[in-house]
Order: sequence, then C-alpha cells, then structure tokens
Amino acid sequence: MSLPPTVRVKLSSEAAEAISLTPVVVREFAIRDLMEQILGVTGKDEARIGELLLRGTMVSGASRFRWQGWAVDEAALRELLATFPDPDPSRMFAAANCLRAVLRGGRQPIELPRDAASRKGMFQRANFWDALMRVVAAGSSGYAGYSYRERCDRYVRELSHAEAEEIRAAAGSVQYSTVRERILTTGFTQVELFVAR
Repeated sequence: MSLPPTVRVKLSSEAAEAISLTPVVVREFAIRDLMEQILGVTGKDEARIGELLLRGTMVSGASRFRWQGWAVDEAALRELLATFPDPDPSRMFAAANCLRAVLRGGRQPIELPRDAASRKGMFQRANFWDALMRVVAAGSSGYAGYSYRERCDRYVRELSHAEAEEIRAAAGSVQYSTVRERILTTGFTQVELFVAR
C-alpha cells in the first residue's frame, strides 16, 4: 500500500507513575510529521520503519503513538525517506548555527538552550554561551550523527579538566540560578552540541 497523506494517531502518555489516568488525544498527522517521529526512534532503517508502520504503535520519549497499521510500499517509503537529511560526517562544527548544548558526564545532563545561555544581565559584558563556544572552538568536536528528533547535526567534544574549569568559571554569567548551581557542582566531562543545517 502506498503512503497515505495523513494518518489518524492516538497519543497517550507513557510516564512512569503509580496509578494515573492519562487522556488519549487523537490527532491527524501528515505522513511526513509521523515519519519524522519514527525516524527519531529508528533512523533511516527501512526494515524497522516498515515493521513500525505495519504494527501501528511506537513509543517515543514519554509518548505512545498508535495508528491503524498497514503494509508499506517500499518504493514509496524510499521516496519519502530521500526527502529527509542524511548524516554527513564531513560537516564541520559551526558555532554560529549551534542551537543547544548539553553538558554530560555527571549524574544528570545539563541542558543549555542557546537563547537561555546567551542572556546577559544589565551590567554584564560577556555571556555564558560565548564562553562555552570559545572552549568548544579551541579543540575538535567529533561528528556524532544526525538527530531527526532535533532536526540537527550532533557533535561531541570531550573536555579536559582545565576546559571544564574554564566553563565553571564562566557560570557566574548564567541568568538562572538553578542552572548556574548545577554547572558549578556537576562533574561534566563532555559537551554535546546540536547544530542546525
């Protein structure tokens, strides 16, 4: 069967709680939007995508997606998948296009969206984002693949102890006290970077 233009999808929460009743939301997804959700789980693995479409269920993050499954036409699937970007390890890291950074290595990752990390106080000259990008640019970031969920290329940069301390020293310019405290107290060893094309 060829790919339908839209798919009726039931969305429910998979959040781990004791006893909870979560509403089921029914939504019409354009096939491209549903495929984007599927690619976030499978990557461009045609066999797995075909299995998911036939099964009609998938869990992504804290959400369960359910739809009336169907056997997919491989040529139509291949044609749709060709419209999505492929990983490109030859792409160099571009700080100007970096949308988000995640400090990793401690118990929990520290999420740093660019817009939040680049805010400055009234009398501040520098911001945390610029300091982080200077540290990242001082070494080489390894290409880690394309994230269909984020619509970004992913890069990973291992940090030396001195670089981690340099990032901690810049934490005073972070506007949000909770994030600032986590940067100062967490033992991170790498930064994951999400870069728009």
